[in-house]
Amino acid sequence: MKKRPLIFVTNDDGIQAPGLRTLIGLMRKIGKVIVVVPDRSRSGTAHGITINVPLRLETIAREPDYEEYCCNGTPVDCVKIGFKVVLGNHPDILVSGINHGSNASINIIYSGTMAAVLEGCMSGIPSVGFSLMNYGWNADFNPSGKYVKQITESVLENGLPEGICLNVNIPDIPEEQILGVKICRQSEGTWQEDFDERVDPTGRKYYWLKGIFIKAGDGLDTDEWALEHGYISVVPVHTDFTARHALEKLGYLVTPQSR
Repeated sequence: MKKRPLIFVTNDDGIQAPGLRTLIGLMRKIGKVIVVVPDRSRSGTAHGITINVPLRLETIAREPDYEEYCCNGTPVDCVKIGFKVVLGNHPDILVSGINHGSNASINIIYSGTMAAVLEGCMSGIPSVGFSLMNYGWNADFNPSGKYVKQITESVLENGLPEGICLNVNIPDIPEEQILGVKICRQSEGTWQEDFDERVDPTGRKYYWLKGIFIKAGDGLDTDEWALEHGYISVVPVHTDFTARHALEKLGYLVTPQSR
């Protein structure tokens, strides 16, 4: 009998998130599942880690082929403590999500969902982040289920190139309208941001960050184009931030002593 794979599940929306519950249900059909997630929403924490307060790990469930824990840290904390304390070794795959909202384009920079994926990738684990293009708590994750399971099984079977993880975004449309999976590059874009200023009952000002996403270009090979046209976008991502195309162009910074 083929050994069931060990699947590590995490997210950034917290332990109560419906997207997480959907992902857990799908992964339990594939293999043994270990869940380590933040005890509350940690959206937008990017690759932050906790160093000034102690981390605490709470056991939520232990069943045959299934364990669930929550942690008071960030998604990256969850991966680190999950690998070192809960597992003591590495899983066969890490999956993160299903995130409530987009992690396409520049959103990956801020994403706790994808930070967990990048942390898994840095440990040499095939890692995939899943996001649905709907920020609502009551979003319907069912149409994405077939594709989440399919992509996970494909990565388990075929692996990923060394140092590469996947950023998967799913359009918020009925399953029959999804045209398939498209391998893409990350679209360019930015956030036009502002702060909503308010006053609390004591007369002190406080602020809520708000913004509008602005695409800074498009192309038939981008994740934003794929999502707008009914495709699931899959962007291969790696942790090497080097802008290789700029290496020679910055030659003017080299001093004679360092040539």
